[in-house]
Amino acid sequence: MKISTIGIDLSKTTFHLIGLSPRGEIVLRKKLSRKQLLTYTATRMPMLIGMEACAGAHYLARALRDQGHDARLMPAQYVKPYVKTNKNDYLDAEAIAEAVQRPTMRFVPIKNDEQLDLQALHRVRDRWVARRTAVMNQIRGFLLERGIAIRKGPSYLATQLQVIFSDGDSSFSGRLLHLIRELKLEWDELERKIEEASAELARIAKLDDGCHRLMEVPGFGPIVSTALVAAIGNGISFRKGRDLAAWLGLVPRQHSTGGKTRLLGISKFGNEYLRRMMLHGARSVVMQMERKPSALGEWLTGLSARCHRNVTVVALANKMARIAWAILSKGTCYNSPAFVSA
Repeated sequence: MKISTIGIDLSKTTFHLIGLSPRGEIVLRKKLSRKQLLTYTATRMPMLIGMEACAGAHYLARALRDQGHDARLMPAQYVKPYVKTNKNDYLDAEAIAEAVQRPTMRFVPIKNDEQLDLQALHRVRDRWVARRTAVMNQIRGFLLERGIAIRKGPSYLATQLQVIFSDGDSSFSGRLLHLIRELKLEWDELERKIEEASAELARIAKLDDGCHRLMEVPGFGPIVSTALVAAIGNGISFRKGRDLAAWLGLVPRQHSTGGKTRLLGISKFGNEYLRRMMLHGARSVVMQMERKPSALGEWLTGLSARCHRNVTVVALANKMARIAWAILSKGTCYNSPAFVSA
C-alpha cells in the first residue's frame, strides 16, 4: 500500500521505522542502520517524515530534505502523549508518525551547519565558565578552612592569592600551597579560553547581518545576539514575537479552571541557556536606566516603581525577545522610541 507518513525512532546506530497509509494504517515496520536508512528513503517517493529533536536529528533531517522528503522535528515531550502502551522502539516510532500529522503540532526549526557550529561554541564557552566558577569556589573553600574568608568577586580572590603567594603565609603547608598554585594556573587557563571564545563570538556578531542589527537593541551584545541567531535563525518558525517569548519561558505559567484565570511564575520552558543570556542582558539595561535617560528607561522606571526588580528584568527580557523576532523575521533595524522629557 502507499506510504504517506513515516515515523523514525532515532538512536546512535539503528533506526526503527513505522509507515502509515493515508488512512492511518500501519503498512511498514522496519529496523535499519544509518546507511540503510538513507538508501531506503532515497528510493521512495516524497513523503512526510517525523522525528524527535535529539542528537543527530538536524543532520538527518537535512539529508532527508535533500532527497525531497518533508522532514520535520518535534520536541520529545509533545510526542509522549501519543505512545499508547508500554514503551519500545516501534511504539515510539508509531507515536512519532501519528504526532507529525497533527495540524496543531509544534515543530523544531532545522538548523544549518553554521547555526550548529555557533551553538557548539556557546556550549563550550558556557562549560568553561561553569568550570572557572567551580575552580574559584574550590580555592575559596580551601582558604576558608584556614580561616581566610573572602568577599564575593573574582578580583578580591585574585588579590588575596597574590598576597598569599608573595608573603608565603606559614599557616599554609607546602602541599596546600602547591595545590592552590595549580588551581590558580587552571583558573588563568580557563580565563584565557573564555576570552578567546568571547572574542570569536564578537567577530562573528560583526560579520553576521542579523547579529549586527540585533546589537542595536538595548541588552543585546555579541553573546546574546549570536546565541539567539544560533537557536532560531531568522525567526520565521514563530508566528509572532509573543510565541518566541513563550518558547523562551519568559511568560507566566497558567493553572486556570472553572473560568478562573490563575497566573503563576514564568514557565521556564525552552532553552535554559538562551533564557539566562536574555535575562543577563535585561539586567544590565535595568542597572543603567538611571544613568542613560531614554523612553525605554522611562517605561522601566514606571514598572520598577510598581513591581519587584526581578519582575522588571523578566518583563524587559520578554520585550527584548519580541523586538528581536521583529528584527530577524522582517529584516528591519531597531527604531528606538522617542524620549519625551517631563
